[in-house]
Amino acid sequence: MKPYLIKGERFSDQRGAITFVNDFDMSRIKRFYLISPANRSIVRAWQGHQNESKWFHVVSGKFLIRLIQIDNWDQPSASLPVSEFVLSVDDYSVLHIPEGYVNGFQMLENNSSLMVYSDANLETSKLDDYRFDQNYWFNWK
Repeated sequence: MKPYLIKGERFSDQRGAITFVNDFDMSRIKRFYLISPANRSIVRAWQGHQNESKWFHVVSGKFLIRLIQIDNWDQPSASLPVSEFVLSVDDYSVLHIPEGYVNGFQMLENNSSLMVYSDANLETSKLDDYRFDQNYWFNWK
């Protein structure tokens, strides 16, 4: 499975606005958390899971998100292709990151926040947690 965007929409009238992602099936979700980086120079990369899927949704601001499908979890190739997404609060979308990927991200606007949904509980996630040097595949500067 490859990463993909689940498109959302916005409706507004005289009463205000509603944003929604009706095609986001949350039946697999076991937990969620909010990430709000301290500043735009912070890079959170590379972290991922062999068996856990995640969904990213920007609730404020804008993020650059990069994904890599891992070929060997003990010693991944340094030449793996990098997929890139720019998500904004104005997109109303959810990015699905399937199992087998690592992710890295950086906020592009101050005061940005990223909601992360997971299909694994915390204990299971910790047993399936892989982290690599942030510049192994890509120089973020």
